[in-house]
Amino acid sequence: MSHLWRNQIQAFFAPEQVDLVGLRRGMRPIQVVRLAALCEQFPDLPVWEGALQKLDQMIVDAAGAEISITISNHFVRYTVIPAQTKIANPAELNAYAVFHMRDVYGDRAEAWVLGLSSWDPCSGAICAAIDRGLIERLEELTRRRKVKLKWIEPYLTSAFDRWCKSLDGKRMWFALIETGRICLASLSDGAWQRVCNQRILGNAEEELLAMLDQEAVLFSRLKQSVEQVHLFAPGHPKIKLPDGCGWQVVPLQNVGMPAPAHFPSLAVVASRAKSCAA
Repeated sequence: MSHLWRNQIQAFFAPEQVDLVGLRRGMRPIQVVRLAALCEQFPDLPVWEGALQKLDQMIVDAAGAEISITISNHFVRYTVIPAQTKIANPAELNAYAVFHMRDVYGDRAEAWVLGLSSWDPCSGAICAAIDRGLIERLEELTRRRKVKLKWIEPYLTSAFDRWCKSLDGKRMWFALIETGRICLASLSDGAWQRVCNQRILGNAEEELLAMLDQEAVLFSRLKQSVEQVHLFAPGHPKIKLPDGCGWQVVPLQNVGMPAPAHFPSLAVVASRAKSCAA
């Protein structure tokens, strides 16, 4: 199978499943393989251990390829870094981000690797944090398999970058639903305002509505009569919030730009559901 792995691999790394696409580079990259594998859970090990072992098996013949990994929101913590015009250099910006992460998450942030979106001193940025142990294990895995690690990117920022040019409005709500988790971000005039990333404990539609109402109050007390939320939820392709609730779902699948091939898809989610039922 190694001849299929020429040039590029894109992977989505989540607790319950790893999705992987192999591309042959050219003027227009051609998809040559797609794999999805369910992950075993190990109660006494980090939650990402099963996915790490599965990814290791999936790239065993991929030496010489280049890999980009999108990390599920299960493994990422976010906070908004407020605007600050007095920051003079990258070192000061990093210290500013570390301060805000510790302010939100406490001493846990010391064990995380931080990454910032494009920084604008007048509008701020979003900061994402991933367990340093996971980053180091991914780096070790790719070195051992002789695969070049191009980047590791959080799901929220990867998805937003994909669709942001198709979205407009001074106020924007952007949401992702994956297996067991909802991540909701609000923006105003292109600047990040808030990010909420939490587990799904019950019905996804009910929890999305509750999150939207709560975050709307925190974001602005002047909620419009009907607000739109741009949503990517491949496991819930027909999700619809109740009439009269004040929210309208705009599926990102319908904005004219398809999801990246390695992102969770309805077909993969359905296949997983059948496997679990069996």
